Amino acid sequence: MIKTHVETDPKYKPLKSKVILDGVLHLFNSKDIIKANISFIFGDDDLLSGLKKEFFKLDHLTDVIAFRLNDYEEKNIEGEIYISIPRAKENAVEFKEPLNRELGRLIIHGCLHLLGFNDETDQEKIEMRKQEDYYLDMMKWKNIYG
Repeated sequence: MIKTHVETDPKYKPLKSKVILDGVLHLFNSKDIIKANISFIFGDDDLLSGLKKEFFKLDHLTDVIAFRLNDYEEKNIEGEIYISIPRAKENAVEFKEPLNRELGRLIIHGCLHLLGFNDETDQEKIEMRKQEDYYLDMMKWKNIYG
């Protein structure tokens, strides 16, 4: 069974758990993942930059951080995905995308990291974007936020 838990900082509108679960179900099922427990935490820049400093020793803003809580060799997935709502808003403006679509992209991006996808090299970035676009086109992202 695939389970998601969604928490949103109270200063923001809550995201719709059902839309997130539906998108995650589709992505994981297509990758033959049948057991997962993923927490999504939507917060501000301070939360994510604090995590980035603590766990990655980097001091810069970021839009999404994914932590795999169990071993990557395990078929089931336990993980946490942190998403910055202010970064999502800024990305949406910069890339001329609706905010809901950008939030959907970040959700998918975090899930792909939990599956072992990386985006360090140019080739990895191309593959990550291809995967994001594929799953984003299937997600009902228009109803995620607001």
